[in-house]
Order: sequence, then C-alpha cells, then structure tokens
Amino acid sequence: MNTLTVDLGSRSYKIFIEEQLLDKAGSSIDSLLATRRAAIITNTTIAPLYAGRLATALTASGFETSIIELPDGEQFKTLDRIHGMYSEMLAAGLDRQSVLIALGGGVVGDMTGFAAATFMRGIDFIQIPTTLLAQVDSSVGGKTGVNLTEGKNLIGSFHQPRIVLIDPQVLTTLDIRELQSGTSEVIKTAIIRDASFFEFLEQNIQGIATCDMAVLQHIIATCCRTKAAIISEDETEQGIRAFLNFGHTIGHAIETLTRYETYTHGEAVAIGMAAISHLSSKLGFCSLNDANRIVALIQRAGLPTTLPSFSPEDYCAAILKDKKKTADIIKIVFLKQIGEVFLREISAAQLCELLFKHLKPS
Repeated sequence: MNTLTVDLGSRSYKIFIEEQLLDKAGSSIDSLLATRRAAIITNTTIAPLYAGRLATALTASGFETSIIELPDGEQFKTLDRIHGMYSEMLAAGLDRQSVLIALGGGVVGDMTGFAAATFMRGIDFIQIPTTLLAQVDSSVGGKTGVNLTEGKNLIGSFHQPRIVLIDPQVLTTLDIRELQSGTSEVIKTAIIRDASFFEFLEQNIQGIATCDMAVLQHIIATCCRTKAAIISEDETEQGIRAFLNFGHTIGHAIETLTRYETYTHGEAVAIGMAAISHLSSKLGFCSLNDANRIVALIQRAGLPTTLPSFSPEDYCAAILKDKKKTADIIKIVFLKQIGEVFLREISAAQLCELLFKHLKPS
C-alpha cells in the first residue's frame, strides 16, 4: 500500500492507495471517527457498481449507513441539487457527528465536500474517488463547490477530507473517455512540476487506456505526492497552488461557453493546456520543442487540442467570470519549460487578443 500525507498540522490526513481498498474501507476509517453514522454520496452510474460493496464494508465495521444518489453529470453540480442533498441527509437522520463519504468522481467529491462544509456548520467527510481525474487531482486538497450558470465553481469553500482512499481497481469499469479525461490532469501534474514524470508518460501513456495496474499505481502515487506537497505548502492558493490551474482558465471558459455539454472537464483543460503551451512558445517564454512535446502527448492521450470557435468577446466574457480574477486581471500560469511554470497577471482582454492573434479557434 502507498501511504502519503497531506501535512496541515492538526488537520493533516492520509492518502491510501491500494487495489481492493474499497472492501477494506470500514477498517481503514474505523479508528479515525467517533461517529457510527455515515452517508455514502454517490451517483446513478457508480451506485450499482460500488455503493453496495462500500456499504457492506462499512456495516461490517459497525457503521450505520445510508446511500444518497445524485444524477451523473457536471450540469447537476448546482445549489438546487445541494439543497436536495441536505433534505435527504436530514431524512437519513444525519447530525453534527455524522460523516459523509464521497464515492464517485470530481463532481460527487466537490458536492459532497461542499455539503459537508455547510451542513450544520460543518461535518467530516471522506473521499473515495472512482475516476482517474478524481484520484489524481480533485479528491486531494479540500476544494469544494458548485457551479453557477455564469461560471464554474463560483460557490464553494476549502474543507479538507479526513482521509482519502484510492482503489485503482475501480478504474477498470471506466469508459475510455473518462480515462482520457483523467489523463489530462496527469499530464498537467508532470508539466508543472516533474520533467522526469513527463518522460515516463511519453513512454507509458498507453498504459492508462489499457488499465495497466503497475502504470496506474505509479501515476496515481506520483500525482498525489506532488499535490500533497503543494497543498501542504499552500492550502488556500496564495502562492504555488495556483500552478495547479495550468490550462484551467481557458478550460473553464470552454466549459462555460459550451454549457458543460460538449467537453468533459479533462478535455476542456487539455485544450487550455495546449493553448497556453503554444502561447508560451509564441511569447518566448518556453521553447517550441517543449510546447510541441506537450501538445503531442495530449493528442496521444486521445484528448482534443483545438480551441472551439467562439468570438474573442465570448471568450473574454467567460474568462471574466473566472473566480481567480481580480477586477479584469487574471493570473495565468505560463510554461517556462516542461517541469516548470510561472504566474503572470494579464487582463482578460489581452489574453483573448493574444489567443486570437497566435491561435485561431476553429
């Protein structure tokens, strides 16, 4: 078993990575919590696959468990749906000592964390991510929230989980598009922090699509180790945690413009990473070779790299709804070289002007 720590003083927590860990979940959290009442928050896709197994494992350890199912999809990541969760949690008898367990991908994790942060002024929650994207990124770090029509994750809070349990075996039931979407965040991790890991991905990227367990174990552990180190240093994104947003400002704008219906989160981020890599090269921040290597790896992973066709005004309006902006200024993560990035402030209008000058959407 791989065991990692997110070091946050009294709020530190462990990340456990092991095949078949889902069936050991009860014993893994038994000594961690005083409560015996838990609610599994999952979605209609994951529930028939894994909710029963998890509930059995929890019951065997003495937990009284209920299951709350959400519809599957980014479009359901809303305040209205959170309100419905609160009602179901109350109906299940949850109180201030209860715990929520997020069993699903990034949407389930974000919504469960936000519900936990706000229900009765805050209760504990646990992450058991079932998608590659959630296992390598969103389950670690405590970012929670929901979308508004105007933009992504505009309502939320920082609320760290008590523990993260990662079972790579559950990835074998994902379809290829979900695996590809998660690969986007894997590539991002290598770009911002680890050139040797990027080289590993260039040689082993197909192992993700084929669910090669040795490759997946290495990838998940590397990504979690990187993110744990960043979160331990900068929990609330005052400094280097912003590097994790590489490609995300443009990616979030694409998701907003397409109403979360055309691209997965990972696909939109992949386009954003390709755009920023190209733009970094055009502006002289990085070499053309590094930008081309990044775009080539994204394409080999089966992900899109071309900006969808919207007007500069549309892109600018969407970017201005990004939660990371101050007035009309955006902090963009640019590429210096593979394994090293930097932040630069730029207006949304300037960013869109540069995108359309150097990268024509199609």
